[in-house]
Amino acid sequence: MASGELIIDQDFKISEDSRDTLLKYTKIPPDELETHVRTIRDKAFAVHPYPCIGLWRFLDFGIAKHKLYKPEILPRMLTGEQTYLDLGCAFAQDIRKLVSDGVDSKHCYGSDLRLDFLELGYDLFRDRQTLKSTFIAADIFASESQLFKELSGKVDIIDASSFFHLFARDEQKAVARQVVRLMKPQKDALLVGRQIGSTNPGEVARRSGNGTRFRHNIDSWRQMWDEVGEEVGLRFEVDGRTWGREVLTQVSAVYFTDETLTFMEFSVRRV
Repeated sequence: MASGELIIDQDFKISEDSRDTLLKYTKIPPDELETHVRTIRDKAFAVHPYPCIGLWRFLDFGIAKHKLYKPEILPRMLTGEQTYLDLGCAFAQDIRKLVSDGVDSKHCYGSDLRLDFLELGYDLFRDRQTLKSTFIAADIFASESQLFKELSGKVDIIDASSFFHLFARDEQKAVARQVVRLMKPQKDALLVGRQIGSTNPGEVARRSGNGTRFRHNIDSWRQMWDEVGEEVGLRFEVDGRTWGREVLTQVSAVYFTDETLTFMEFSVRRV
């Protein structure tokens, strides 16, 4: 999850679908939901004032909005024979969405550089005693980490939302090769996610002034995966779609000022 300037939306905004998921999953009385969620958000923001926390993105359940969720991701996970990894999981809200939709939580894994948000996730979703998912603190670049010891070659579906866009292009290629290591070595192993993109793909200076991050369009994203495929001797089918600045809220538009900015949804499938 990306850090940056302090940005916080004080208005509690949640979609009807997300509200329904939270009420169904947590069993919190409807009249207590806003207070509960705001309390967790404020605790998280006090420690990590990330824009995605200030803007309530952890209530988004983005996996359910992916165009492959209903036709493929959810049906595959409901078989009980597939493994899902939320890479850069933070609160792991997408794992909770899958579980809310009937997936056995023991088949879901979450990983992040640090699991700072793990306790807050348990508090938010009130499932500390019931969730059977495994969470692993790991650096994606560390090939000898517990993540690779446990999951190398074992993951069917990897969700890497708001993850690749944190890195420069050469680092993204390194991440991609690590993702391939985690995937099951078979057809239809799948990477999905969402990320910030650009109508003019290229390196963008970090707000901290320390290095760059690469923002893609669909063509540059596909080109990168073609290069990775050549390097590892595999082929990948890349698909995606983009949205423009019109999806920004009034508050988030103040933070995301780049007129070339877009939002990408993608899938990368081993063929």
